[in-house]
Amino acid sequence: MPLSSTSPSLSVILPASNEAALIGGCLDAVLASDWDDAAPLDCVVVANGCRDDTAAIARQRTAAFAGRGWDLTVLDLEQGGKLNALNHGDATARAGSRVYLDADVTIAPTLLTQLRRALDTDAPRYASGDCVIAPARSWFSRAYARIYRQVPFMTHGVPGCGVFAVNAAGRARWGAFPDIISDDTFVRLSFRPDERVKVPARYDWPIVEGLKNLIRVRRRQDKGVREIEARFPELLDNDDKPAFPTSHKLAMALRDPLGFAVYAGVALAVKLGGDRSAEWSRGR
Repeated sequence: MPLSSTSPSLSVILPASNEAALIGGCLDAVLASDWDDAAPLDCVVVANGCRDDTAAIARQRTAAFAGRGWDLTVLDLEQGGKLNALNHGDATARAGSRVYLDADVTIAPTLLTQLRRALDTDAPRYASGDCVIAPARSWFSRAYARIYRQVPFMTHGVPGCGVFAVNAAGRARWGAFPDIISDDTFVRLSFRPDERVKVPARYDWPIVEGLKNLIRVRRRQDKGVREIEARFPELLDNDDKPAFPTSHKLAMALRDPLGFAVYAGVALAVKLGGDRSAEWSRGR
């Protein structure tokens, strides 16, 4: 039974698979939110296919959520799969406006309030915050991140890496999440560029560690985009990804030769390595 009798104005849906090391910090950041709405929020953690204590660690925050008048529901599913987790989270969430949050993300205290305000309209709306790539441990990942944070996809528009939010009218644009690789691309392209809002509050999004993991993730990202192109070609009309001209690349290479060499090397390895992205792990 929900703890609050008042309908929440925002639901946070948090899929998590074997995230015992990260789920506590992610939920603590949610709890630290500077929430200025009289209506509560509710949070749904969907532990899916976990072989660790993800669900138990999440449940340890139940009393803290209740102390703020918020609901925390933890679902512990035997079956893995992020899209299955998202669908179970949607079925449990109580608010029409929803934030989909990855367990490795740390949000700023003002983010949820700003997202709720951005979604407060009858028109379909998509929103996210200012994505800041968290400092990596390995020099290789730090070098890659220096370039990645400058590519046009990250500096223009609303990428929504790790955090994206939609209001009720926006969520009505699709039914269950399809079984795809790139849920964030699917959702973002379900909205026209003028329907997407970037709020100023930041969130920290980590990059994977090491060459092999960077290649694996980049390969999976590219495969996810191709899957969207093949299965949902109508969504491509909403793609506003800016061009990445040679002159821009050359300028980046001159400013940071090592970083650009790492970034280009990962891209080349993905191109030459073929499609080997069936298996997935976070690689931290």
